[in-house]
Amino acid sequence: MPTLKRSHDRKVTNLATPNGKRSAIANTFGLPSGKQYSCPYATSICEKICYAGKLEKMYTTVREALLHNWDALRNADKYDMWAMLDSMILDFVADCDKRKAEKIFRIHWDGDFFSDDYIWAWKVVIETHPDIRFWVYTRNPHAARALRGIPNLSLYFSTDNENHELAPEGVRLAYLADTFADAKRQVLAMTGKPGASCPEQLKRVPLISEKGGACAVCRLCVDGKSDIRFSISKR
Repeated sequence: MPTLKRSHDRKVTNLATPNGKRSAIANTFGLPSGKQYSCPYATSICEKICYAGKLEKMYTTVREALLHNWDALRNADKYDMWAMLDSMILDFVADCDKRKAEKIFRIHWDGDFFSDDYIWAWKVVIETHPDIRFWVYTRNPHAARALRGIPNLSLYFSTDNENHELAPEGVRLAYLADTFADAKRQVLAMTGKPGASCPEQLKRVPLISEKGGACAVCRLCVDGKSDIRFSISKR
């Protein structure tokens, strides 16, 4: 059975190198983006500005790792998916225990839930490891409904003006708009609350420092504290 490949991501890492410039533990997982791969509910907005998709094109090694994961999972049955994902998470736990790092894991720095079997496999893995804090953004409404309410998962429905009508009840929103003000108006209209702007995009939290990645320091999304707003223009 293939071994899935975790990714290093400076923004989400739970442990930085001593100089505060790189990720010391691979605490995220990715699949290739786009409707032809793992993103069946991609909107034209997210496809146009997808930063992860741009990294796929820029770095051959990144693309190869994502395609490796995709090839391993796309035709597997749900039990093999579970076995591969669980093995990957056990390796992550071993890395954290060895380096005494907090166990926080970002699902899908790139890609999304592409099938019901894949959703099921992740649900079992998340519930099997209650000592890990998982967080994920998804545009798949079926995944959002299936995964909501799991205590150790912070779940966000990624939305914009093309798919906001698909947002399930009881799930945090990650709203993308041209500006933070535009996103605020939409989140207010949908929830009655303004949500919070991403502090890293506002340059209030560094992408990475000796303390770890911006997400590990900020905690808004990691702990599911509020709806979150993202800005294409970062204004």
